[in-house]
Amino acid sequence: MNLIIVNNYDEISKLSAKTIKDIITRKPNAILGLATGSTPVGTYKKLIEMNKNNEIDFSEIKTVNLDEYAGLNEKDTKSYRYFMNENLFNHINIRKENTFIPNGLAKNIEEEAKNYDRKIDELGGIDIQILGIGDNGHIAFNEPGDVLISGTHLTNLAESTINANSRFFNSIEEVPKTAITMGLGQIMKSKKILLLAHGENKAKAIKEVISGKITSKNPATMLQMHKDVTIIVDRTIGNLIKNN
Repeated sequence: MNLIIVNNYDEISKLSAKTIKDIITRKPNAILGLATGSTPVGTYKKLIEMNKNNEIDFSEIKTVNLDEYAGLNEKDTKSYRYFMNENLFNHINIRKENTFIPNGLAKNIEEEAKNYDRKIDELGGIDIQILGIGDNGHIAFNEPGDVLISGTHLTNLAESTINANSRFFNSIEEVPKTAITMGLGQIMKSKKILLLAHGENKAKAIKEVISGKITSKNPATMLQMHKDVTIIVDRTIGNLIKNN
């Protein structure tokens, strides 16, 4: 596990985008595991710039996303499909049919989850998975609890997650209470994992991730079992980790 401390969010975005660029340069048909939320937006902006400057080519790239809210269709402005289209896919030379996100409207969620895992395996697995982290240590929508689930599954969102995500909605009542999420086992099968975090509210979770202890109370601590994880954090988190 490699911890890199940079000065600010912009530097996190630059370094993560460069890491993805390096993967694509070595493997033009790489499978990218992507995340939503505010953390990766800066990275996506850098990738868009690189693509427009002909530094990287997405024509052969395929992507798989971590999760999608249950009950939202892809045209809903709060869905993660809409988010990805607006923040990345609409601005680069990628074929939409090569971008995969769980179907939040699937009638049979269990079957959708199995098919999603099967699709990732058929693609050859994820070459690099981008992750953010919740204040409570959740990655994707794998929330703290007594047990963690390996495969893609339907999950109830923790109250803290609903509160945090309410900033993207008109009211907290509008935030979906369930989501389809990639499980910890599928995430851990990724060849490389890049965890991004900024802001003092993420410091406690990150400190636990690098503590040497693994607990289901902080799902991200499972990443210590992976052979190739890079964590990029800002100076605020770096200072809090060192001083506490």
